[in-house]
Amino acid sequence: MTDKPKDPKWESGTWAGSRRAQLRATLRLTTRQRLEALETLTDTSRHFAQMRRAGEFHYGDQAMHEPSAIAPKVGEPDTDYVLASDAGRCRVHLHGCTPTPLASYLKALAILRLVAEQKDAEARGWWEGEHFVLESMLDEEGLKEFFLAEYRPTPIIAPWNGGSGFYPNDNKDGISALEKSDDSRFQDYLESISIGRLGVKSMGLSESPKDKVVKSNFLILLRSQLPDEALAWMDAALMLTSDDVRFPPLLGTGGNDGRLDFTNNFMQRLNDVFDLSSNNDEQASNAWLDESIYRNPQPFLTSKKAIGQFSPGQSGGPNAGTGYEAESLINPWDFIFMIEGALLFAAAATRRLGSEEQGALTFPFTVRPKGSGQGGLSMRDEAPARAEIWLPLWERPTSLMALKGLFSEGRVTLGRRSVKDGLDFARAISLLAVNRGINSFQRYAFMMRSGKAYLATPLTRFRVPREPQQDLISELDHWLWRFQAWARGDNTPNRVKSLAQRLDNALFDLTRQGGDKHDTVQKTLILLGEIQRYAGTSPATQEKVPPVPVLSERWFAAARDNSIEFRIAAALAGLQGVKEHPLPMRVHLSPLDPKEEKYPAWLLEGKKHQYRTWHHGGLEKNLLAVLEKRLLLAQKDGFGDKPLGGWPGADLASIATFLAGETNDNRITQLVAGLAHCRSPRHIEWEPVENSFAIPATFTLLKLVMTPNRQLRRCGLLTENEYLPIPVGLVRRLAAGRIDDAVRLAQRRLRIAGISPLPGSPGSAGLTGSRLAAALLIPLSDVSVRDLYRSISQQNNKQAS
Repeated sequence: MTDKPKDPKWESGTWAGSRRAQLRATLRLTTRQRLEALETLTDTSRHFAQMRRAGEFHYGDQAMHEPSAIAPKVGEPDTDYVLASDAGRCRVHLHGCTPTPLASYLKALAILRLVAEQKDAEARGWWEGEHFVLESMLDEEGLKEFFLAEYRPTPIIAPWNGGSGFYPNDNKDGISALEKSDDSRFQDYLESISIGRLGVKSMGLSESPKDKVVKSNFLILLRSQLPDEALAWMDAALMLTSDDVRFPPLLGTGGNDGRLDFTNNFMQRLNDVFDLSSNNDEQASNAWLDESIYRNPQPFLTSKKAIGQFSPGQSGGPNAGTGYEAESLINPWDFIFMIEGALLFAAAATRRLGSEEQGALTFPFTVRPKGSGQGGLSMRDEAPARAEIWLPLWERPTSLMALKGLFSEGRVTLGRRSVKDGLDFARAISLLAVNRGINSFQRYAFMMRSGKAYLATPLTRFRVPREPQQDLISELDHWLWRFQAWARGDNTPNRVKSLAQRLDNALFDLTRQGGDKHDTVQKTLILLGEIQRYAGTSPATQEKVPPVPVLSERWFAAARDNSIEFRIAAALAGLQGVKEHPLPMRVHLSPLDPKEEKYPAWLLEGKKHQYRTWHHGGLEKNLLAVLEKRLLLAQKDGFGDKPLGGWPGADLASIATFLAGETNDNRITQLVAGLAHCRSPRHIEWEPVENSFAIPATFTLLKLVMTPNRQLRRCGLLTENEYLPIPVGLVRRLAAGRIDDAVRLAQRRLRIAGISPLPGSPGSAGLTGSRLAAALLIPLSDVSVRDLYRSISQQNNKQAS
């Protein structure tokens, strides 16, 4: 064919010329430019489709224009789909289709797919409670009649597998029965079998190919010759890449699970339910279908037939029945629907533009396994497991086309990166679900159980809508990746593995809906504090993992409750130094550099004990050690003020309860370690609590002396040029139990500062020196400091009068 000359008038003025010019321009595009243009066209097409559904886009004669039959996507407003009472539509509740086991979930997908493709394109389905609902032109009996008399099985073959029926030593019961059938419903199936046999013959194969090159060439040959109806199975069972054949986990290794070939068994089950041999019972097939779809119990099922990994409860084996061992017991229709439903999942080889990395196999809603988030799971389950798959459940009527669009998206992203494991998926599903109208996900893991067999084990149900706590985890991303990598190392201490397991479970809990939100966030913070404290004693961990980053106030707000223990822990965790000498509470818990604010750093070997004072022991003992260390550092380094201030300060009701010994000190210890890694709000208005304890006058005198000068000035107790130092030896006397001596020192200092103290000894009945000293470390709010001073003034006035 000769091309026309490049005449501008011909190219711009005629259809043929403009078309030829477009082709020339296209041929000059690079591969990257072509892909980008294709993505742009796809986005434009989706935009127009959305406008058309919204009634904003029309074409042709509007008088002749009918409403578009395009089905709404999962997640579109309910107004896009209205059920007309006279439309002859039927809602059928398929109680035999449940989210678990996996075979039952796939059954629901299969029924919707087959009805929509072969009977009613307007069919829609959704999940209602724990079963699937189908809306179509078929009623209950019509649905059964469709599958018994009209259903055309998808051509599902695997000549590349041993045991598929295409080789001399294979079981040929299923494939022979199909080849003898003259039913027109199996015409496409018979054509695919014939092409498969010709392919085996042309390749000269007497058994399934073992060589990668031979197998790849065989698959390419089959893909070029099989009809379109059979290609959906190939896309779901395997993926041909440029350098290898890859297998999605849902269908084993290319359509088989060990020695069980799904395709051969699929043909055998077709032989069981259709009149393909003289051994069939039409009444049994009808009963099987009734039991499979509507869960109407039947007295007979097919035994000694494998179902593979999809339904562990039906696979038989030890403890599967009343005896020592039981045979598998399955419904043939369940197996047929299970395989038909799997065709909605198709793998895709993806590669970022400009990246030289090997193409990665993606499978809808499938990620690496995570040995956490479910009781009974551990890190030991991760290595032998194949993958996890998260299957969506939706409550709005959804068409097959919309469902295919949902599954075809394949990848789920967390921010700018694809999710890697189950925890990532739990964090990412909220955004995906909001955009698609999904109300929950059923998590499955292909775990190695029952010897070396893989079973699709149903795990936790994750519900949406979105929970704000899921966003908190993003602040830990970089540190979490480092810590998890270290925890899964071969030489990692068991203590680290145990902490990582508990942390993963806590993070999974953060992504779930419901429960005590404060308790879940507190549990996570407590674990972070425990990990940090352990790392502070483990040089090996410090080499592999950085310190826990300082978290935002959102963590504090999400963890906040109204308990006395939280208030005291928050005040202690908010301890600060002075402006020129930062001294956060976390440096007393682990060997950290106090000058690093957002991303703390470990101190060098020779300085690890410069600030760290917190060790095993009671809360009183550790708080006293922190108090002495801070006062020592202030004296040594010349602090301009007492390093005993912070925010948010505690209220007097909490202090009184603490002094009375009515608090859970272990809980306070745990919360301090976690909250020390959060930024605290400067001001909090604590809710009032019932308090039956009074603040002792002894504490009042001592606390006013220990309060930082800058806070006393804010409260109007000191002028700008006045200061109130701590008497030498005051804390030492308290530690020794000499409370009266310590109080006399405080009274003398207060009198010198012009703050009139109570005359005489106020008494210390029921108090211990260590408890008093521990309470003195807890920062108070400005309101509480003023209340303390006011209580002294009132008592002084009473005595004077």
